[in-house]
Amino acid sequence: MSELPNIANDDGKKEIQITFTKFICIGASQPHDHPHVSLEMGKNKQIICPYCGTIYKLVDAVDYLDNLKE
Repeated sequence: MSELPNIANDDGKKEIQITFTKFICIGASQPHDHPHVSLEMGKNKQIICPYCGTIYKLVDAVDYLDNLKE
């Protein structure tokens, strides 16, 4: 079993773009984290963390890299 990526939203962003469908939302980094919750998008292109309300949007890897350049 491979380990899922942990995502921390230290900047308090409303939306985070990611390139994978399974991950763990931890809220902010310790000691300000919330219970670590495993999230899976399935067929959806976005999911909202039930603890912190962060919206995670699935994007193509090329689109993700293009957005980093902006």
